[in-house]
Amino acid sequence: MEILKPQPTSKAPSDWFTGDVWWDVIYAGQEPSRMRANMVRFAPCARTDWHSHVLGQTLHIVSGTALVQARGGEIVEVHPGETIYTPAGEEHWHGAAPDRFMTHLALWEAPGEGDTETTWGDKVTDEEYNGPRANRR
Repeated sequence: MEILKPQPTSKAPSDWFTGDVWWDVIYAGQEPSRMRANMVRFAPCARTDWHSHVLGQTLHIVSGTALVQARGGEIVEVHPGETIYTPAGEEHWHGAAPDRFMTHLALWEAPGEGDTETTWGDKVTDEEYNGPRANRR
């Protein structure tokens, strides 16, 4: 057993995010482990850019209201205690609702040493961010 020393909280890069986003790297496994886990905190309206993960991604909402959208789909609200999975290669974005901070636990796997984990695309425009939301309730 090993207790891992926590890394400092860092601000997410503006190349991949809009608004104020901070993360804590919880785990970045070294071969043979490919597990990745980050706790990510979004200010209201903050969001990722469009992106996809080569092996998919799981988001567990810890607090606040998350907005998640797959390319071509409606925006879905996700609430604390709920978990959403985006399959491998599915282009999507996620972030906080306009009126709430949001924290999620992001879980994904790296494909292998030196391979690309995430492909980043365009910024999510305000028009896209404010698009229609799916009514789940």
